[in-house]
Amino acid sequence: MGSKGKLRVGILGGTFNPIHLGHLLIAQDALEQAGLEQVLFIPTAQPPHKPLAGNVSAQHRLRMLKLAIAGNPQFAVDDLEIRRGGKSYSVETLAELQERLPAADFYFIIGADSLVELPQWYQVERLVKLCRFLVFERPGYTAQPGRRLAGLRYRRLATHPCEISSREIRERLASRRSIRYLVPEPVRRYIERHQLYIEKT
Repeated sequence: MGSKGKLRVGILGGTFNPIHLGHLLIAQDALEQAGLEQVLFIPTAQPPHKPLAGNVSAQHRLRMLKLAIAGNPQFAVDDLEIRRGGKSYSVETLAELQERLPAADFYFIIGADSLVELPQWYQVERLVKLCRFLVFERPGYTAQPGRRLAGLRYRRLATHPCEISSREIRERLASRRSIRYLVPEPVRRYIERHQLYIEKT
């Protein structure tokens, strides 16, 4: 995979609301299995298809991401979608990255559930020309797009099964339960210090 001599860059987007160990495992698996030099974590400003839960600012999500990947030189955070603001569309992000890094090949990391929905994504015909896809398994989904897309290039990843979800973490915090071992310890301490995801009374 990839063009000879080009930098292989993985893209892992999402709300990261909050980032957890499952996200980091997926990024590491993609890094190793696809021979990537770097994985860019790109937090969305505003998801196009659902409201952002938890009432936590983009800056808090960004700081938690930076804490989570600190110490791994092959992981980086890019706040381009937050700086751009509004709804975050993957095709606009990939176009900006390609303009910024013309000597790179981009690998978009998604779940099998997202691959099924890929034909409904904004300007998907243009998107599939800008990157390849690395697809990790999701329970109940096979890694197949919902319909044929001309030019779609994808590869399955053998990822670690991980049942952690940001939604579960938010629910545990709202009910004052521990999230220890679900998120990196610096992230847990940050959430505790700033009292994030806790209902204010």
